[in-house]
Amino acid sequence: MKCYRVEADMAAGYTGDLSRAAHRWGLPGVEPCSACSVGGGWAGIQYPCVDLSGLPAAVLKRLSDSWPVPFEEFARLRETVRPLAPTGAVLEPGTRLGPLMGTASGSFGQLHLQGWTLVGRREALERLRDAGVRGIQGCPTQVRFRGKAPLELQEPQLALHGRLHDSCLPSKREPPCSTCGAEASYSLPEKYWLDAATLPGQVDVFRLGDFPTLIIATERMAEAVHRLGLDGVTFQPLEAR
Repeated sequence: MKCYRVEADMAAGYTGDLSRAAHRWGLPGVEPCSACSVGGGWAGIQYPCVDLSGLPAAVLKRLSDSWPVPFEEFARLRETVRPLAPTGAVLEPGTRLGPLMGTASGSFGQLHLQGWTLVGRREALERLRDAGVRGIQGCPTQVRFRGKAPLELQEPQLALHGRLHDSCLPSKREPPCSTCGAEASYSLPEKYWLDAATLPGQVDVFRLGDFPTLIIATERMAEAVHRLGLDGVTFQPLEAR
């Protein structure tokens, strides 16, 4: 399977900005663990189609505050959210939930990647699905545009799949913490490749399991984007072993 890292096309000249938009809810970060001292939260785990509006107001208030909480409180909130999340969803501290809300400005291509958030015009995502690209569930955003006709932007809900190959990671890594389950963190290597045995066969765009800020596309996705003339992102080849 040929895979690519999805990146913003900086040469396309678009000025779209989503820095004043955020997801409606999220799991809070965690305070440093008493056993391993790891705390904080993950970036890049996002489930924009999840609707938590039916939960009690007191719970929604906690899910609207990302300030770190004790692990026990995080675990309780996670189990409250789990029945409303996709089957098998990864729910780590810092997971963002619900639609993207806020204001946007500037011009947007057919696809738009800002940081680790990928959005697309509704019609662009529909064309990709019609072309057979798998794994694109478009979730309507609630983003307002100032002074112009609004665009129908949707955010694909991307599952986590795959890992980096062990040969490009530190050889000595601590096992997950027995108290909180956290794994020792490490930076993305300057050169890296994917573990082919862990890559999914059922979707064509996904977040990398151990680095969710990386959005990975298959050859089917990359070819469909080019064939349909969709702009706003580029595809950088990645080696898989």
